[in-house]
Parts: sequence; C-alpha cells; structure tokens
Amino acid sequence: LSAPSRSPKGFPELKNDTFLRAARGEDTAYTPVWCMRQAGRYLPEFRETRAAQDFFATCRSPKVCCELTLQPLRRFPLDAAIIFSDILVVPQALGMDVVMAPGKGPTFPEPLKEVEDLLKLRQKVDVTAELGYVFQAITLTRHSLEGKVPLIGFSGAPWTLMSYMVEGGGSTTMAKAKSWLYRHPNASHRLLRLLTNVIIDYLVGQVAAGAQALQLFESHAGHLGPEQFQDFALPYIRDIARGVKSKLKSEALPLVPMIVFAKDAHYALPELARAGYEVVGLDWTIRPQDARAQIGKDITLQGNLDPCALYAPKEKIGELVKKMLEGFGTQRYIANLGHGLYPDMSPEHVGAFVEAVHAHSRHMNKH
Repeated sequence: LSAPSRSPKGFPELKNDTFLRAARGEDTAYTPVWCMRQAGRYLPEFRETRAAQDFFATCRSPKVCCELTLQPLRRFPLDAAIIFSDILVVPQALGMDVVMAPGKGPTFPEPLKEVEDLLKLRQKVDVTAELGYVFQAITLTRHSLEGKVPLIGFSGAPWTLMSYMVEGGGSTTMAKAKSWLYRHPNASHRLLRLLTNVIIDYLVGQVAAGAQALQLFESHAGHLGPEQFQDFALPYIRDIARGVKSKLKSEALPLVPMIVFAKDAHYALPELARAGYEVVGLDWTIRPQDARAQIGKDITLQGNLDPCALYAPKEKIGELVKKMLEGFGTQRYIANLGHGLYPDMSPEHVGAFVEAVHAHSRHMNKH
C-alpha cells in the first residue's frame, strides 16, 4: 500500500521558475536572485507590521508571517520568497523557552548546562502540533504569492541549534557549546541526533504545506575546525538531505531542491558538495572561482556578495555584481548575499543589487 499523499494541491500555477531551474542545474535566461533576511527590519513596512508584537508571537501568526514574506516582493523583482520564521522555533518545539531580548537578540532563560538537562527535552516531537503555525504560514503564503515566484522553507542545522541551546544565546567564541563537544561527545551526538530527527520531519512538513525549495542554515559552522565539523556537523547535514528525500518519496511529495549554507566552512566545501544538496550556499569570504573549483560543475552555487557592499554607492554595487557574475558564471548559479541583510541597509540599494544581477546576467547570456 502506498502512503496517502500529503501532496500540496490547488496552488496557483508558478509563473517564474527561474530560481528552481537554476537550483536543479537547468539553463536560465538570467541569473535568479534572492536575499537572506529579505523580509526584514531594513524595510519601514516591516517595522510597522512588527512594531507592537513580540518576535515569537509574530512567528506564530500565519497572517503576519505571510505579510512579512510578501513585503520585499512588492518592492523588488526577486526570484524567490523565503517564509518569515526563525531557526529557534525548533528548540521551542523541543520544549525550551526562547525570548527575544531587546538589544541582545534571542535568549534562552534556561540553557542546557549539564548532560542531565537533555532529559528535559521532548524526545518525541509531533511537528504538526508544535510547529503547525509554520506550516499554516507556508500554505497561506503560497496561495497569496499567486504563483509569482517559488517559496523557500528552511531550518537551522543541528550544530547551529545546539550551539544556541547550550550557550543560551549568541556568542563570539561558542566556548560553552564547544566544550560539550570535547567533554561530552556522546551526549552531544544524542542531542544532535534528536535535532536531526525533528528537522527532517519539520522540513518534510514544510514541503507538504507548500514549500518549493528548502534551505538548511549551518550559520555557526565557522566556530568548528575541520575535524569537529567532520564529527559533529557534516554527518547530520548529510542525514537531513537523505532523510528528507526518502520521506518525500515515501509520502509522494514533490522532491524539492535543497540548499545547504554552512557559513565560514570553506574547509568543508568538497564534502558539502557531496552531502546530497542540489545547491551549496557561500559566504563572502571565498572567491567564486575557488568555490567552483572545489565544488565542481554539477552543483549549483548560491551567494556570495558581502552584505556590507550594499552600503556602497549604487554604481559601485553594479560593478561588484558584474565581477561576482563573471566569477561564478551566469548558469548553475543563484545570486545572493554572503549572509543576511542588516537592519540599517537602504531598500534602494537592495533594489540596485537585484536589478544589477538581472541586467548583467542577461547581458552576459546574450554575448
């Protein structure tokens, strides 16, 4: 008996599939572009919508998430939307408290201190019960997009989530989380495995809800060296790609392209190229040509303009984009920043970035 299909049905027909074609390695008329944190505080309308609300209350409101996801698309001809949410909804689903502290960012009032604290976490998570609000936001947004562009779903990767859960917030050294890897390797693997299982279900649920691509954010990869990455990050990154794909198949759901973004993990690019993802995202600290040489021709690359380049005058942004496109080539490539947009960036400069990608890549394709 085949599993009953949870396949997303009745969605508007997709009008612009350039991003998906590039992700799958098909030819595109121009290079598609989107920005990490494109729904964000750099937009006055975002600040107005979010003004009176607690951050995680916003994440739990499908209507508001939909509105925030659509805002950048009303301004810019972006080639993809990414659902407005946060990577820390996964630790919340495991039963941890997270608050957004003004001026400090996400904070865990009771981080994991001792190995015994792992027992406080939910060992079996029903993602629909705990994270159904994200699925509702995805379905609503997919309808509201009216087929304009594809919708990306996402999750944090296990090591990045673990680092927050142990540190209790952001950190420049990740000393507490890394000390777990050295002092409690077995407990660390237990936690990473638990996170991996939840993330697989969560990502599959996002596709069932209507996500047309998935991105895994290993934002804290740069705190690990090659050996720790090999032990505590890469196996789980691989398992997520494998697990998501096999569940999508068995549930007769669309096999959507998957993107892995491991910030500052240059040392692992050849491994990431073989980890089972269609797209490897890059930060701005590597040359496009070097990345292509390490990753090979069969994987799509995504990135990698320095976000701070958007502070430059518009003409300069155009020059930097042209250089970036020359480095990557216009095919098997999705333009993006090497990290997210910052709150004080000018929307006009974001627009200049998007338009420069389209104009220069069309021109390069013609000649």
